[in-house]
Amino acid sequence: MEIHTVLLLILAVFAALVIVYYQYFYKNRRKGRLYFILAGLRFCTILCALLLLVNPKLTKNEYFLEKSNLIVLADNSSSLGETTDGAQLKAKVDVLLTNDDLRERFEIQQYRFSSDLDQNDSLNFDGGNTDIANALSKLDEIYATGNNTVVLFTDGNQTLGRDYEYVGLQENLTVNPVVVGDTTKFEDISVGLINSNKYAFLRNKFPLEATILYKGDRNISNQVTVSMNGKSVYRQRIDFNASENSKTVEVLLEAANVGIQSIKIQVQPLDNEKNLFNNSKEIAIEVIDEKTNVTLVSEILHPDLGALKKAIESNEQRSVSIRKPAEALSRLDESDVLILYQPGGTFKSIYDQLGKDRISVLTITGTKTNWGFLNNVQESFFKENFNQEEEILPVLNNSFSTFGLADFSTEDFPPLLGNLGDIEIKKEHEVLAYQRIRGVDLDKPLFAVFKGSSAKEAVIFGENVWRWRAQTFKENESFGMFDDFIGKLMVYLSSSSGRSRLELDYELVFQNSSGAKIRAFSFDESYNFNPDANIMVSFKNGENGFSREFPMLLKGTYFEADLSDFPAGDYAFTVTETTENLKRSGNFKILDFNPEKLAVSANYEKLQRLAERNNGELFYLDNTDSLVSKLVNSEVFVPIQKSRQNVVSLIDFKVLLGVMALSLALEWFIRKYNGLI
Repeated sequence: MEIHTVLLLILAVFAALVIVYYQYFYKNRRKGRLYFILAGLRFCTILCALLLLVNPKLTKNEYFLEKSNLIVLADNSSSLGETTDGAQLKAKVDVLLTNDDLRERFEIQQYRFSSDLDQNDSLNFDGGNTDIANALSKLDEIYATGNNTVVLFTDGNQTLGRDYEYVGLQENLTVNPVVVGDTTKFEDISVGLINSNKYAFLRNKFPLEATILYKGDRNISNQVTVSMNGKSVYRQRIDFNASENSKTVEVLLEAANVGIQSIKIQVQPLDNEKNLFNNSKEIAIEVIDEKTNVTLVSEILHPDLGALKKAIESNEQRSVSIRKPAEALSRLDESDVLILYQPGGTFKSIYDQLGKDRISVLTITGTKTNWGFLNNVQESFFKENFNQEEEILPVLNNSFSTFGLADFSTEDFPPLLGNLGDIEIKKEHEVLAYQRIRGVDLDKPLFAVFKGSSAKEAVIFGENVWRWRAQTFKENESFGMFDDFIGKLMVYLSSSSGRSRLELDYELVFQNSSGAKIRAFSFDESYNFNPDANIMVSFKNGENGFSREFPMLLKGTYFEADLSDFPAGDYAFTVTETTENLKRSGNFKILDFNPEKLAVSANYEKLQRLAERNNGELFYLDNTDSLVSKLVNSEVFVPIQKSRQNVVSLIDFKVLLGVMALSLALEWFIRKYNGLI
């Protein structure tokens, strides 16, 4: 307690005594026991009041040790569980977790990972993929302060995500890899990357490229075979040696039948080759007999044109041609969907023809749009134009139900650029995204879809859509979310049939079952999403007699079926909304592909480079004693003594107020009883 607080307490006691003496004893000749009792009660009341004003506090210093974090990160993928290394890994992890010297020096945290990071104290080696980069990045975010070190148990073979060798980690996080698995280099030949279209058109030829890789130092000559639906369609013999260890096989295949076609690339194995799983790889394409032609009409050059073309053509079922208005007019009969980009006076002949041909249209406006012309030439919407450019942020309408949005989100999307002005929609429509200008949410559409049975229409009141596609890649390292959304929009615009109240979203081909999912969207009679729908899905596999039926689970704005335990094969399925007996059917294929079997040797060279980039050191599973010794004796991770100052009030306000009230009440009662009031 500080000295001035002590002096104030002494002064409070002295002041209370002086006041009581003056009130009860100064010039008061009446003495007696009663007055001493009353004086004592008055003293308690005054002293309590003064103590409340002084509010004395005690400062207490607490000392404690702050330890560095030791993060034990173990690979939980299936590639480690199939060998004796898995049991040895569990034992080594337990040794680290129970070591008394480490526990005294570090705060020990345990994590496991495969495709994602998981804080769990058990290893079951059931992961279908290995993503080392994701695990390290998430730990870097979790342990952003203090000195932290990661002990990474893995074979170094990553099957998913970014290259972990080049993941940028903070300087306060060191990484010490421990190599798990056989480091012996075996001679191996394998099928690497395969490039092919997802779709092909009936009676057309489509290209296929396959990279064949060789690890070894001999001169060899092996045969590569390409099969379609089990029938060999191409053979080629290729030569390798120590310096020439990669060859690309290029072939044109014919799409003879409609539907999903299985393509298998296989390379002849080497003598006594240890890993035969990577000698073949299977992909699938869908052969279709129709294609959606999209014409993008613009009289100006803009990055939006390229972004829209790439997004739409990410599905090979669609092709985009960019034309000027005069050129597009002569080819309207070849177009299934028109995208009119920032229309001006030169678009008049196109709008005149649209009224006759009933082609679906997506209109995109911006700062170069001629609003006087556009407001007069069409009857779907009207916009005032104040000739003032404005940045407009999108606010997604979560109740949008014209078509399913799946995981599409506009959160953190950059603004579009448009002109300030009121908007009037003249036809039946649904808003996909509203406007937010300068932090104010407006009840005005930024992206609207017009409802119709034949020629459909949509409008975007802003340019720079390319920024949305770039932002999607920045957040997800893939354009997929944006491209899928544009694909759904194209499906809606190109569809000539009436809208279905039960829509499906699924891939035609899954590489394996770990990420296989089917989504369904159910709508009521007003085409609003119906979260109370009862949706069942049934599956059949004619090859092995597999069949299953179960309800789909509600996941926010859609229903989902998880197929992660399905065996590889071709499946037919039917989704049924049981209340109104709405049904939709489809087909898909799950390939028998396990990326964890592609490598049999530990990639210790890559782990060595990871350690060097992050101030660590490489260890092997049989010398973890050296790792423990290094961590225990390191001067970087010495526990630091710190102090914490606690300021504690010496008085309890509630008790003190209670004493004041009690003393005042007693004094008043005694004085009243004795006739002194």
